[in-house]
Amino acid sequence: MARKYSSESSDEDGVRNHRDRKGRHRHSSKRDSRSSYSHRDRDHDHDRRDDESERSRHHDDGRTSHRDRYSRRYSEDEDDREDRKRAERRRDRKDDDHKESRRRTEDDDNDVRSSSRYREDVKEQRENSKPQETNLNTDVSNLGKSGGVYIPPFKLARMMKEVQDKSSVEYQRLTWDALRKSINGLVNKVNATNIKNIIPELFSENLIRGRGLFCRSCMKSQMASPGFTDVFAALVAVVNTKFREVGDLLLRRIVLQLKRAYKRNDKPQLLAAVKFIAHLVNQQVAHEIIALELLTVLLENPTDDSVEVAVGFVKDCGSILQDLSPKGLHGIFERFRGILHEGEIDKRVQFLIEGLFAIRKAKFNGYPAVRPELDLVEQEDQWTHEISLDEEIDPEITLDIFKPDPNYLENEKRYEELKKNILGEESEDEEGSDAGSDGEDEDDDEDDSDGEEEEMMEIKDETETNLVNLRRTIYLTIMSSVDFEEAGHKLLKIKLEPGQEMELCIMLLECCSQERTYLRYYGLLGQRFCMINKVHQENFEKCFVQQYSMIHRLETNKLRNVAKFFAHLLGTDALPWHVLAYIRLTEEDTTSSSRIFIKILFQELSEHLGIRLLNERLSDPTMQDSVESIFPRDNPKNTRFAINFFTSIGLGGITENLREYLKNMPRLIIQQQNALSESDSSGSSDSGSESESESESSESDSGRDEKRRKRRRR
Repeated sequence: MARKYSSESSDEDGVRNHRDRKGRHRHSSKRDSRSSYSHRDRDHDHDRRDDESERSRHHDDGRTSHRDRYSRRYSEDEDDREDRKRAERRRDRKDDDHKESRRRTEDDDNDVRSSSRYREDVKEQRENSKPQETNLNTDVSNLGKSGGVYIPPFKLARMMKEVQDKSSVEYQRLTWDALRKSINGLVNKVNATNIKNIIPELFSENLIRGRGLFCRSCMKSQMASPGFTDVFAALVAVVNTKFREVGDLLLRRIVLQLKRAYKRNDKPQLLAAVKFIAHLVNQQVAHEIIALELLTVLLENPTDDSVEVAVGFVKDCGSILQDLSPKGLHGIFERFRGILHEGEIDKRVQFLIEGLFAIRKAKFNGYPAVRPELDLVEQEDQWTHEISLDEEIDPEITLDIFKPDPNYLENEKRYEELKKNILGEESEDEEGSDAGSDGEDEDDDEDDSDGEEEEMMEIKDETETNLVNLRRTIYLTIMSSVDFEEAGHKLLKIKLEPGQEMELCIMLLECCSQERTYLRYYGLLGQRFCMINKVHQENFEKCFVQQYSMIHRLETNKLRNVAKFFAHLLGTDALPWHVLAYIRLTEEDTTSSSRIFIKILFQELSEHLGIRLLNERLSDPTMQDSVESIFPRDNPKNTRFAINFFTSIGLGGITENLREYLKNMPRLIIQQQNALSESDSSGSSDSGSESESESESSESDSGRDEKRRKRRRR
């Protein structure tokens, strides 16, 4: 059909060109005729003028009246001739205009006919190339394609029910349209208050099949309303915990959108993409390396717009970058400082950079990484995707387009099983409750028994949500207080349930161990609690035993802080000294970590009390049972080990009693052996006499044998 149209159009063009040439020839012939006519008139006039001049010459005899009459007639003829020429010119112009207008209308009619013919040919070609669709039980021609004719939801549901073949292409198309509308509706109505209700509904849809639709809907909604970017990022973070390919696809598409907007200088689209990436970094769906790469690209060749975008990006995700990559964020701020010193950007942008430095000085107060109501995913459950701006990205646009699935029913069954694992079998529980309610209506006795069982039932929180909240409250109170008195006053106001006092001691010890260097603040706070309540004193004693048993798991810094903390409690008598009985100082019972712990513990005690007072305290007779395991006297080997240990750490003065004991140990051993021999002598007197007689006889026999040998030698 295309060739036919081209041949017809070429014929029409040839006819049109022939008409144009013919019209131009006609106009040229008219001009020639008019020019020839004018030349004849001029020749005729010249001849007449010559005749008149001759007549005037021959008739100069006074015939002036005749000459005047002739001259008037000649002038009148010339005027008429000029009028006729003007009239002919006007007529020719009118004819030419009429013919030109007629030719234009004919050309327009030909163009209209050719364009309508071309449309008919294209329509026929499309109809011929369109695949023949199989008919459903209902009229499928009125169903429409994706984005085509609107079908009410009730009518769409009725059509889906009337379809017999669930694996047909038409049924798959209907379910695809329903999936698209459902995902768009859920994403459009999500906000910070209803996100927890939207998430189960979203997981009930087939997100594996509609992952492209979900990503496209999230990007369009975020572009339309950038103020809800953190909500969309939280929604993506929850979905990413179960389907990591969805988070990876969305991140790749956003990065591709960012690169396109950056190349096209499309500032609104760039701002939306940058904001989305910032909140995905906050939710740890995207790695922080992409944030640093993006800031490096924006600040490499700074302009007013690029610096403004970079400032907004740092405001959104600077809080988490300060925790995850402080050195990288420091380098970015150094670049900001360099741009500020160069002074090549606008004053307004310079003020933005100065405001950003003020926000950083306030530790991004007012710009949290994640709002509490959107903190829905635990850190260990999240999947973080690493992607670079230099990589070649495949957006997988085909996932947004409907494609028939030959294994449609099998894939749907698999997702149903996966959905039950994610959401739990809520439907079965509801059915069980309905059946139970029917049974209660039938039998009144069962009603009473069920009511008693419900009263006896206790609900236990296995997630330990209350415990986590209590620890968070204790931690924030400890870290936000100015001094230990304020912290103790605030912590005593916290209502603790029976058995939760131990959590207070554990959190205090954990906060102390996390510091870079030991702070006396924690020792004073622990001392205050031990003095206030004996329960806390017992809990700190349990913490001492627990920490010493797991001392090999701690790092050197944590080990030092814990040892100094307990040394403070022992030095102030906030903790009883009998806890030292749990320490056994021998080569076999100690490790390198436990020796470091004992070393720091006794060095801090000597600095706090002094070597003389410490020695007196350890030499107290009432303390001997507690320090017997630290200064062992059961074996000379263990005694020497203890003496050498304390001497090597500079505390040999507290081993004087142990040294005297080691010196007197041989005499004590002899005395012990004599006492044992005296006790055994009375019982072994008879055996001693018999042994003496036997020894005498043996000596006499040996003397006789020697005499015989001498005689033989002679």
